[in-house]
Amino acid sequence: MSDAPSPTGWTDAAARAVLRDIFDAAVASADPGVAVLRYLPDKPKGRCVVIGAGKASVAMAAALDKAWGDVKLTGVVVTRHGQYAPAGRIEVLEASHPTPDAMSEEAGRRILAAVKGLTADDLVVALMSGGGSALMVLPAGEMTLADKQAVNRSLLASGANIVEMNAVRKHLSGIKGGRLALAAHPARVVTLAISDIPGDDPAAIASGPTVADSTTLADVHEIIVRYKIDLPPAASAVLAANNETPKILPAQDTVRIIAAPSLALAAAAKAAAKAGLTPLILGDAIEGESRELGIVMAGIARSGRLNGLPVKAPAAILSGGETTVTIGRGQAGRGGRNTEFLLGFAIAMAGEPDVFALAGDSDGIDGTEDAAGAIVTPDTLARARSANLDPRSYLAAHDSYSFFAGIGDLVRTGPTGTNVNDIRAVLITRGGRQAE
Repeated sequence: MSDAPSPTGWTDAAARAVLRDIFDAAVASADPGVAVLRYLPDKPKGRCVVIGAGKASVAMAAALDKAWGDVKLTGVVVTRHGQYAPAGRIEVLEASHPTPDAMSEEAGRRILAAVKGLTADDLVVALMSGGGSALMVLPAGEMTLADKQAVNRSLLASGANIVEMNAVRKHLSGIKGGRLALAAHPARVVTLAISDIPGDDPAAIASGPTVADSTTLADVHEIIVRYKIDLPPAASAVLAANNETPKILPAQDTVRIIAAPSLALAAAAKAAAKAGLTPLILGDAIEGESRELGIVMAGIARSGRLNGLPVKAPAAILSGGETTVTIGRGQAGRGGRNTEFLLGFAIAMAGEPDVFALAGDSDGIDGTEDAAGAIVTPDTLARARSANLDPRSYLAAHDSYSFFAGIGDLVRTGPTGTNVNDIRAVLITRGGRQAE
């Protein structure tokens, strides 16, 4: 990272470089292979079975396998298609995200089988991270994979937040919401989790397969009604059969959060300060409709630029969390939470000078696309007009990916192997009288 530019040296290139430094520092802080080694439990008297689901599970598994070469160790973890890497003695499966596929169901069955028949001398290490809900599924009752896929699509399009979606998933599963931990008894279960959930609730990470669940069937019914979620008949039958999740698990089972959005934002703030910016962290659990949050953040940035509130320039306003995109019929363009947030932000800023922004998913994939997010600059709308791109039309069609691709402002990192939710950074380069 270079030293901070002078007050007159905040060129477009300098602002872009600092924004990438901030984002990259946040992602690096959640390196799963490094984080997992800081929280390893005591080695077992018997064997160790490693299981895992999520975008960071492979890196965690590989680090654990290498560190525990003297332990009798087996296991299986599942990650997203295209993100395979070897993990020593631990088998690696690939499945689909965000909508589960046949390999997601196969992973659920294989992982459940791996923890059967253990003794009290054995140890199960569960490596959980974002994406695990779709990557490891085991439909309950008479539900089929097609039923599970239909539920997932309805949830993703509903506008429900991640905690609400996971509450529904857990009650329609034969493995989530603590059920996997029950299957491993009497072995001790230690869960090492990388949080992508606002508030870092371990019961919500990958739908909490090894964590007692506090959500209830009543909660699920309320969510389904409020968001008008269509359920296949088999799914409705599971809920009607009182498929409640376990509320208490054995006292010997423990959960440790090894990386989290709050820690990523702290690393981002440190990078911003190194660049000569005053960092302001708004929080790591900000939710809401992506485009609406873009409008709100534009208002905060404008206030900071003109009035020095809530922070004086040069500054970096940082936030995390997981917003939502509610998609109506006929509106399914290309894009994700972060590019939609940025398009709403750009429209609200209306080309105002001295304000730049980057938003990206820490896993490197915004929605289902090949970009982590994008960058907004003061001339974003002007360059779009030159390219005959109407920002409001693209926003209405939820086609924010295509908009930023059209002006060359997508941020591509490739899969990062971790997931601590979204990272948003708004850079205000000048303010007060300088901004007049």
